[in-house]
Amino acid sequence: MAKETRKRKAEHIKIALNENVQAKRATTGFEDVFFIHRALPEIDKQKINLSTTLFGHKFVAPIIVGAITGGTPEATKINATLAEAVEELGLGMGVGSQRAAIEDKKLEQTFKITRKKAPTAFLIANIGGVQLAHEYSLKEAKRAIEMIDADALAIHLNPLQETVQPEGQTNFKGVIEKIGEIAKELDKPIIVKETGAGIAAEEAKRLEALGVKGIDVSGTGGTSFAAVEYYRARERKNSFQRRLGDVFWDWGIPTAVSIVEVSQSVRIPLIASGGIRNGLDIAKALGLGASLASLSQPILETAVKGVKETKDALSLLIEELRNCMFLVGADSIHSLQEKPLIIVSKTAEWLKLRGFDIESYARRGRS
Repeated sequence: MAKETRKRKAEHIKIALNENVQAKRATTGFEDVFFIHRALPEIDKQKINLSTTLFGHKFVAPIIVGAITGGTPEATKINATLAEAVEELGLGMGVGSQRAAIEDKKLEQTFKITRKKAPTAFLIANIGGVQLAHEYSLKEAKRAIEMIDADALAIHLNPLQETVQPEGQTNFKGVIEKIGEIAKELDKPIIVKETGAGIAAEEAKRLEALGVKGIDVSGTGGTSFAAVEYYRARERKNSFQRRLGDVFWDWGIPTAVSIVEVSQSVRIPLIASGGIRNGLDIAKALGLGASLASLSQPILETAVKGVKETKDALSLLIEELRNCMFLVGADSIHSLQEKPLIIVSKTAEWLKLRGFDIESYARRGRS
């Protein structure tokens, strides 16, 4: 079992780096979101404060590197690079699913390296919701946290990937109950995250009621795990699973839509991820209601090159976010979240049909 998990994780890295696994026709929805330009910003760009505090931790900028990898020899170097970069920049990161290391203790070092390289950064452990429902318990959840001395635990939900994956686990019955048990017993915040298909208002409300402390929407528009499994099926000449991956390649809730649905439905913090590719996307996500923004694929591409390249990529995101804040006259993250936004086209239509208030974004800041 551990060998199969390790092999699958290695395949995921290889496919993500060498194949086009981005959404085909689906988009994040950020192209339908616009800030109001301020010709008189009345602030000093150099004095803009990008810091924010969440889960009791201060971030130099509201950016984290999302869950990418772990459990394979090549993951050790990637996680070390990511950890060193976020430590130096004052950001945070999540590790990939720790299932492989839970199954084989010899693989723990592929994850432990993150805390070694990032002694003060905010680190998020990671365990699967479907594994919690049928294989794991509080014991494994605690082990995942202790493995990297994590500040929080992410429980990931991946029904799309599981239903397309040849060896997928598709019995999700009991996941809700198990999340509630873990949230009640652990003394670390629980963040429930999707894996590229988004979270709707209905699920967000249920998660908040269970005691979950944060939600990572991980919407559609970026990396598609149906696409990842499509390429795995192609390699195995499995035409059935390949067809499933193709048909469901673009399945899910666009990221911008998911941010609005969740932020208008619950009071717990929200992390925006799913197709975020630049600082303007980050600014829009924050403006729509997110507390942090997370991205994975673009940083994976730099992590295999080195620490400098990863730091440069993250620094560029920070500077792009700062530029946007300057152009809307926001000297802090809180101020940015109060600036008006216009939501149009397909994203506006979706949200209106679902009964969400988009006019309030446009009216912000008006007396």
